[in-house]
Amino acid sequence: MYALARPWLFRLDAERAHGLTLRALDAAHRSGVGSLLGRPPEPLPTRVFGLDFPNPVGLAAGLDKNGAHIDALMALGFGFVEIGTVTPKPQAGNPKPRMFRLPRQQAVINRLGFNNGGVDALVRNVERAQRKGGLLGINIGKNKDTPNEIAEGDYMYCLSRVYPLADYVTINISSPNTAGLRELQEEQLLRRLIGTLREEQERLGAKHGRRIPMLVKIAPDLSDADIEACARVLTELEVDGVIATNTTVSRVAVEGARHAEETGGLSGQPLMGQSTTVLRMMRTRLPEAIPLVGVGGILSGADAVTKMAAGASLVQCYSGLVYRGPELVGECVESIRRRKFAPSRGPMPPVA
Repeated sequence: MYALARPWLFRLDAERAHGLTLRALDAAHRSGVGSLLGRPPEPLPTRVFGLDFPNPVGLAAGLDKNGAHIDALMALGFGFVEIGTVTPKPQAGNPKPRMFRLPRQQAVINRLGFNNGGVDALVRNVERAQRKGGLLGINIGKNKDTPNEIAEGDYMYCLSRVYPLADYVTINISSPNTAGLRELQEEQLLRRLIGTLREEQERLGAKHGRRIPMLVKIAPDLSDADIEACARVLTELEVDGVIATNTTVSRVAVEGARHAEETGGLSGQPLMGQSTTVLRMMRTRLPEAIPLVGVGGILSGADAVTKMAAGASLVQCYSGLVYRGPELVGECVESIRRRKFAPSRGPMPPVA
């Protein structure tokens, strides 16, 4: 069904098509015809971060920034859906147009800039959702006008608001579309921010009687030295997991393509190699007790398996859905299932 709709959607501005697609998903879900979009995959139980996921394939943050479409998205068969990035105060994001497709490269460039209705609006949406199916991750960030020197205040406020509702929380310090945000990945700033949030995580766990895993999402544009430093800090602070990676500012893989000169983060197929390299490097530098989520460039089941082989315990899709539609979810689950139970390998050991 998506294959029939895609040519029409691709005639529209990318951001407008994004909004129409989400509204159509909601309508299909409410009317009970969501199964026409694709049959959810058979369960492939996966335990990571101490959580039990129905399957290891999730939706990356960015598609549903305000958590307004949780039930319709979970019905597509994702093992987990990550909403956000959300900030303390509402913000409009960057001027439009700010999303661009590169169809020949199966890529997307966006410079949305954490456009969202604020954390209070997201909390209301999550409270209304039925949340049948997968687990829910909530991705948090800082407002664009908050200086990095006091950024921990924004992250702490969002963490405290979403903590009772999330299955896990992701700290986004890697979007290229908020000026200066990626500086928070620098070793000293990273140590201060994540150290403060780890203390808040433990305080909130004691308050609510439930410890929620906290993950950190990193950029694909880190140097080798930056990766070493980042891994060292995240190991010392004992974060629960790492998501590798966000979008890239590099244009090497799409040089000369229409829209390639647009500023913003590049995602989709051209990101696959770069993000997987960072994933593999982080896996060799982090202890096994810190699982990795692989995201960036997954457009097929084979891509999902490549991420798992590079060290991911879970994977996420986003731009691949623009080009492949909901069928990508089931394809990724089935490819991972075949790898997991391949006779020559035997079952893969569980990740605690």
